[in-house]
This record gives sequence, C-alpha cells and structure tokens, in this order.
Amino acid sequence: MELNITSYSTLVFDCDGVVLDSNKVKTESFYRAALSYGERAADELVEYHVKNGGVSRYKKFSYFLDYIVKKPSETALKELLTDYAANVQVGLQNCAIAPALERLRNKTPHTRWLIVSGGDQAELREIFQMRGLSDWFDAGIFGSPDTKEDILTRELENGNILTPALFIGDSKYDFKAAKFVGLDFVFLSGWSEVKGWESWVAENGICATRNMESLMSLERE
Repeated sequence: MELNITSYSTLVFDCDGVVLDSNKVKTESFYRAALSYGERAADELVEYHVKNGGVSRYKKFSYFLDYIVKKPSETALKELLTDYAANVQVGLQNCAIAPALERLRNKTPHTRWLIVSGGDQAELREIFQMRGLSDWFDAGIFGSPDTKEDILTRELENGNILTPALFIGDSKYDFKAAKFVGLDFVFLSGWSEVKGWESWVAENGICATRNMESLMSLERE
C-alpha cells in the first residue's frame, strides 16, 4: 500500500474519529438526548446514528421523530438538538486529539488543511478555537447544516480546495462524499465505529490505515 501524504495540495479531514476521539462522545450524547422517549427509542436512534456515521444531527433527529417515535414536531426537534449540543460540548472539550496531528502538520507545511464534518459548524469552530487547533486548518472549518457533498463541491468550485486533494475519514459516508467530488480517500480505522470495516474496504479497494501516525508511514510500506 502506498500513499504519499506530502504529494497532496489539500488535506480534507473529517473531525469525529479522525482529528478528535469523539465518536463515543457523539453516540452517548444521542442516547442521552433521546432517553426521555424511552430506552428502546434511544437505542434505535443510536443504531441509526452508528449506521449513518458522518450524517448531520439535524437529519438524524428528524429521522428519529418521523420514523422511530413517529411524532414529528419542530419544537421537539429543537429540544433534542439543544439537549444533544449541551451533552456534546463537554465531551468535545475533553476528548483526545489525534496524537500525531501536529507532526503531520509540520510534515505538510505548504498543504492546505480543512475540516469537513457532519458536526455543527459553529460548534466545531468554537471547540477548535478553544483547543488551539484552528490555526492548523488554514483553509477553514466547515460542518452542518450543509452536507459534506455540498461543502466539498462549493470549496472545490471557489478554489479553496486545490487538487490533488485527499479526504481522511472514518465512515462510509466520508468515502461516499469524497467519491462524489472525485477526491482520493483514506480510511482511518482506529476510532471508527464502522462494523466489519475490513471487508468493506477490501470490497471497495479503499486505502486504509489505523491512525495519523501510521498514515505518515504508508509511503514507506
């Protein structure tokens, strides 16, 4: 397997499970927000969330109200989003940052970096600023309510993403979004919640590695 990380003009990062060890934070926050509807409903939301990693919270809670509890309501949606955001805020402030991220930034000093996440954009920018990460992502930090496909298409069209570009993700949706706009893709398995990822990457011919540290050594394998 070969992937020369320094050959790319732009690196696009997902946030949860790639830059931050926050997948479990998000999963637990979905469960807690939905618990007032009962444990079974909360479990079903978590199952849907894990199967649809990278999709925005807005779509997940809308699905929850429309199809799991069958009680669609704008008021209920706002309450769920508020509860979720409060739970997630604390977790994002304290979860681990990918250990080799700073070394990767130093290794790619002339490469544009940006975040394209399913997380709330304003929340992401606040957390990254708080944790001292914002300056590394010189091409911007982007998130929902825009979809990843919309963000990538827009940033390619306005010249913010320069090609060749690599999307570093940990979900099936990340791969789908990268493929949609024709970016190279690498899957990080270490913090991913994708079940059976080994067979999935093999079937799709996806470049995969464990974490940022091993990503930097792929070119030498």
